[in-house]
Amino acid sequence: MAVQTADQLRQGSCKPCEGGVEKMSAAEAKEQLESLDGWQLSDDATVISKKWNRGDFVSAIDFFKQVADVAEAEQHHPDLHLTGYRNVRIDLSTHAIGGLSENDFIVAAKIDSI
Repeated sequence: MAVQTADQLRQGSCKPCEGGVEKMSAAEAKEQLESLDGWQLSDDATVISKKWNRGDFVSAIDFFKQVADVAEAEQHHPDLHLTGYRNVRIDLSTHAIGGLSENDFIVAAKIDSI
């Protein structure tokens, strides 16, 4: 997969993935991650994550609602974490392949535009 800019990722659409697709290598994931601001790659290169402080509980929940709208539109759903009433972490991975796919980066870029 060729590395895409954040704008190219935002303009993309997720493709259904029920397995049978190769997960990204650690090198591919690291290279693609450079186009996204603030996202981190897990040590095993199977998850990308980002943290936010949303200020208060209601703002954090509102943010989750906006993320849910993106996830539903793309049919690719992240893991959402809320701690300390305002600290948000989002994890993206393509569960069907046990690693990262282009879909994870598309959704990450779209979340960044919220």
